[in-house]
Amino acid sequence: MDILIEESEGCLWAAALIKGRLQGLEIDPLYEEIRWGSIFHATVKSIDSTRDAAYLDLDGNHTGILFNKDIRLIDEDGNTVKGGEKAVGQYLQSGDTILVQAKTAFISSSDDPYIGESKLTELSMDIAIQGRHLIYCPLMDKNRLSQRVKDKKLRTQIETMLQALEESEDFTGFILRAAAANTQTDILRREAEMLGAIWNQIETQQDEESAPGLLIEGPDAIQRILSDNATQHIETIEVVTMDHFTHIENWSSVFAPDLMTKITPVELSDATEDLALFHERDIMGQIEDLFQTYCILPSGGNLIIQHTAALTSIDVNKGGDNNSHLSTNLEAATEAIRQIRLRNIGGVIMIDFINMKKKEQETLREKIEIEAAKDPCTVQIHGFTGSGMAEISRKRRTPPLHKRIDWANL
Repeated sequence: MDILIEESEGCLWAAALIKGRLQGLEIDPLYEEIRWGSIFHATVKSIDSTRDAAYLDLDGNHTGILFNKDIRLIDEDGNTVKGGEKAVGQYLQSGDTILVQAKTAFISSSDDPYIGESKLTELSMDIAIQGRHLIYCPLMDKNRLSQRVKDKKLRTQIETMLQALEESEDFTGFILRAAAANTQTDILRREAEMLGAIWNQIETQQDEESAPGLLIEGPDAIQRILSDNATQHIETIEVVTMDHFTHIENWSSVFAPDLMTKITPVELSDATEDLALFHERDIMGQIEDLFQTYCILPSGGNLIIQHTAALTSIDVNKGGDNNSHLSTNLEAATEAIRQIRLRNIGGVIMIDFINMKKKEQETLREKIEIEAAKDPCTVQIHGFTGSGMAEISRKRRTPPLHKRIDWANL
């Protein structure tokens, strides 16, 4: 895999390629006001019993919404109390100061329904600090494996590593990601110490601050794409500016020492051109294709992708594909999940595959699960409807691709 880092009009772009084919794309718009994963020292402004939520002042300029289910408090015995069992007003009152983390990104011009009716950043008190191999959850009193690790053999392997860490030292509150497999214990221990130090810094800042404000910003496009592809073998990380080189070098020195030698400054014939590196590597055409309502499959079939207020539908058509229905559907499943990931589609997604035999649906479902496991966001596969449509849902971290590029004025 190759990683390309670019910048256009102050907007940060990061692309992941395998043999020149786009597999991941992250963009930070210039005017993104709240980044996913940012942690705030917030003040409760008001309680809304109708929505079972609290409105929070994040920094004097922005308001977020905290739903009851995302409340986490520490009781007198030091145990974590989860919200939802009582009314939100019995947990929080106006004027309370709490630590929260952004579950969704926010740009003021957004009309993205995923952000919610109020178009506010959705928040959680269940803090999670992202590393490359680990996620540190300070309020979690045990360790566990990421739910995204489905393979039984891989789960057994990571469980063995987890046990070794727990036996050797105080190791609590960590989620081991799939990337932890085949990683040396020393590397995991070092990352755990770094994540713990970040949390200590956040707690210190919270104690020192009285007014609401940002304590730590969430991971940017570069950090997201490197963390999301930690299980891949990265050949090169190509950059154009020294600022990006230094930024990646600093992050890698902490979380990914093995990537230090992969960072490669690239000299371009026309570095002043917008997204010059992307043009040089000939991937702009692939990005432009993501804004079409259709997608051509290698064997001649095609996908039609349509968005509605309630869901996204993907229609599989055989076109000029002379293969069996199952073969066409398997190819379509691979491409459909890739398109969902690249376009950053969220919510309910219905895929209308070509009619096939009932016994073939299980083969197709297994294929969908394999492809969905490559997605850094949470994807749930709900199965097939009576009419043979596959229903899945995806909870994205950031707004959809077309909105992020629109926001970037591109």
